[in-house]
Amino acid sequence: MATELENNARLSWMYKDDIRPYVFVREENRIKNPGSVLNVDWFTPGKLLYLNPLSMSSRGFGDQIMKMETMAFGPSGMPMPRWVFYDCAVMPGFVAGFAHRTSTLPEEIKKILTVDPANEWTPISLFIIIPSMGEGEWVAHNLSSINALIPKEYRFYGLGFLTKAFGMWQANIESCCGMTQWQSPAVRLHSHYGPFEILTSYTPLHSYARTLTYRLKTNTEYWREFFGLAQVEKDFDRRFRPAGFDVDPKQDSSLKDLQSRIEQGEGPFFLSATEVRKKPLDAALTLYTPR
Repeated sequence: MATELENNARLSWMYKDDIRPYVFVREENRIKNPGSVLNVDWFTPGKLLYLNPLSMSSRGFGDQIMKMETMAFGPSGMPMPRWVFYDCAVMPGFVAGFAHRTSTLPEEIKKILTVDPANEWTPISLFIIIPSMGEGEWVAHNLSSINALIPKEYRFYGLGFLTKAFGMWQANIESCCGMTQWQSPAVRLHSHYGPFEILTSYTPLHSYARTLTYRLKTNTEYWREFFGLAQVEKDFDRRFRPAGFDVDPKQDSSLKDLQSRIEQGEGPFFLSATEVRKKPLDAALTLYTPR
């Protein structure tokens, strides 16, 4: 039976035999009853690759994950040290994403990624997710894909969004925190997994003070809206009302003002996923509070 995404020709790559979802996870961290909570039919459990980061045989795959991560975040000064990847990512959490059969990767992509032909599978995306001490809450640590590294004609439509969706679906994640930077295209992506609450708008403890810390309660209708399969704006308007002021991601003064309001308990404050997606990345955004 076809899933609803298979009707979108731009997403046909996801169902090809030479592309499979993967989970890079030690045995003790494997999720019981994966994919049993969130109501989407997008992913095929039978195709899932499990790789154990504690196994020597998985080193090549792990090396390629690290190589992709460094290529994605190195230019912005935020590459992840290998020890952080091991100590803080794969030991407490796991990595999820999509992998491409190495032998059938286009030669141009092989060159860009400097793949090892000895590896049967090459990761083309990664999502690092770590459980927190908050009950049922996870922390989204890192998300990237090869789309930002390869020519447009080779890109996989929706790869980044689907990578995070797959990780959340696989781990049955209903509450998720994360960090991203204001004015980054990633804000448009991260705000489309559920109602998007701002935990910090100005974060001087981070290497980049203009870091946005968020929390969301997973709502797969937001996922479906991302691909034009649903509309959540009316439901958002029913549940939230304008707070009476905006946040300007270009101005530290605006970010600090919002941070002060959060710390004084005036929130919680939310962003509208629909507005975030429609407006320019540097535009002021309306803040909302629950009705």
